[in-house]
Amino acid sequence: MQTRLLGRNGPKVSALGLGCMGMSEFYGGRDDAESIATIHHALDRGLTLLDTADVYGPHLNETLVGQAIRGRREQVFLATKFGIVRDPADAQFRAINGRPEYVRESVEGSLKRLGIEQIDLYYQHRLDPHVPIEETVGAMAELVQAGKVRYLGLSEVSAETLERAHAVHPIVAVQSEFSLWTRDPQENGVLAMCRKLGVALVAYSPLGRGFLTGAFKSPDDFEADDYRRSSPRFQGENFARNLELVDKVKDLAKDRGCTPAQLALAWVLAQGDEVIGIPGTKRRDRLDENLGALEVKLSAAELETIDAIFPPDAIAGPRYAEAMLKFLNA
Repeated sequence: MQTRLLGRNGPKVSALGLGCMGMSEFYGGRDDAESIATIHHALDRGLTLLDTADVYGPHLNETLVGQAIRGRREQVFLATKFGIVRDPADAQFRAINGRPEYVRESVEGSLKRLGIEQIDLYYQHRLDPHVPIEETVGAMAELVQAGKVRYLGLSEVSAETLERAHAVHPIVAVQSEFSLWTRDPQENGVLAMCRKLGVALVAYSPLGRGFLTGAFKSPDDFEADDYRRSSPRFQGENFARNLELVDKVKDLAKDRGCTPAQLALAWVLAQGDEVIGIPGTKRRDRLDENLGALEVKLSAAELETIDAIFPPDAIAGPRYAEAMLKFLNA
C-alpha cells in the first residue's frame, strides 16, 4: 500500500483512506453488514486511514466503525471530528460549537462510541465564528497532553485560520473538499499554506459525491432520502451541464484504460505528495475500484489535458446549499 505523511514529521497513512460517512447517512439506505465487511476488506488490502465524525448519524457512524475495528485496532489510523451540532427533533438543523467545554465533552462521547482509548486524529469539523480558533485548538491540545488524542486537524478552514491554529499547536491535517469539480484549496491559498507549514491536505468527496464515477444519468437515480437530491450541483440545468463534463472524463478514462473514478482519484493524488484522498463507499467492489487508482500514474501532458477539458470554473452550481455554505471558513 502506498503511504503519505500526515504532517512534515507525522505518521504514515495509506495514500487513499476510507470515508465512512455514507455507511450511516446521507447517501441512501444502510447495510451495516456490508459496511463492516467493506471496512474489514479495506484493512485486509492495507488501507489504514478510516474517517468518521460524531455528526454522521448522528453518532451511528462512530458506533459502526468502532464495531468494525474491534480486535483490529493496531491496523487502523482513526480520524474523527467534533463541532457540528444537530437536533434529533429537526433533521435539517445544524449549528457549530467550538467552545473548550464542548471540545472536552465531545471527545469523551467519541471515545466511548468508537470503543477506543485514544483517537489518532481529531478534527474540528467546522470553525465556530464566535470562538477564537486559539481557544478551540488550545482545548484540543489539552486532549493531546491528556493522552486522549494523538494528532490534531481542522476541516474547511482558511489559510489564515490554519496558520493561527498551527501557532498554538501543530496541525497535521486539513480536511477540505477537493476534486476535479471542487478546486477551492488550490484557489484560496489553503493548499499553499499546507505546503508552507508541512500539513497534509485530506481531500474528502474526491469523487464529487459520486458524480465523477459516471454512474449517474439523472437526479432520479438517487434514492428519495439521498442528500444529493437537494444539492445544487445535482439539480436541474446544473446536473445536465455537469454531466457533459463527466462524459469527457469517461472518454479520457477509456483512453487511459481505467475507470472514471480511478482517473478522478489519480488526478487528486497527482496534485502533491501532501494530498491524501478519502473516497467514501459502503461496498467492497467500489473499494477495490478506488484502490486501483493507486496504479494510475498521470503524466504532465495528461494532467494538462484533464485541466483543459475540466477547468476549475466549469462546474455549474455551488457545492453546498446556502444553509451549509455559511459554515465554510475559506
